[in-house]
Amino acid sequence: MKRSLKHLFPIALPLIGFLLAAPAADTASARNSGGTIMLVAAQTCKQVSSCQEAVELWCNGYRRADADKDGIPCENICHSLEQVEEIRSAIGC
Repeated sequence: MKRSLKHLFPIALPLIGFLLAAPAADTASARNSGGTIMLVAAQTCKQVSSCQEAVELWCNGYRRADADKDGIPCENICHSLEQVEEIRSAIGC
């Protein structure tokens, strides 16, 4: 006796729609200066190509960028606190 899966469609379709609309697990949200929520792709330090990109990622909520909490995100890219502070000042973070 085969059962049809058609009875699952009313339940499955809204769930699938929700999952497709929900942000991926690797995104972070942050509020910009206007209070609007922005979604930022949560890259890893291995994926950023400049210190400015690393600082922007960190300022937008990706706290793992500065895992040791010394104020320097992605230490494989950013090499000094002065460099980070200059970028933060320039971008308003």
